Amino acid sequence: MSIIVNLDVMLAKRKMQLKDLAELVDISVVNLSILKQGKGKAMRFSTLDAICKALNCQPGDILEYSNEESNN
Repeated sequence: MSIIVNLDVMLAKRKMQLKDLAELVDISVVNLSILKQGKGKAMRFSTLDAICKALNCQPGDILEYSNEESNN
């Protein structure tokens, strides 16, 4: 089971840099970078809401589920 974070894809589509998103969302660049790399353990719904507002997207545009065991 794996959650894939596509934050980098949405940033590229919106032609936005991580530091700009960090300012809009009021979260540190370091914490956003951790999320972007898929190394975060959790994300608050308020953070997800702020990211979606800033990027004008849906949560599914940022987060994706991948079942690694589906190779059968």
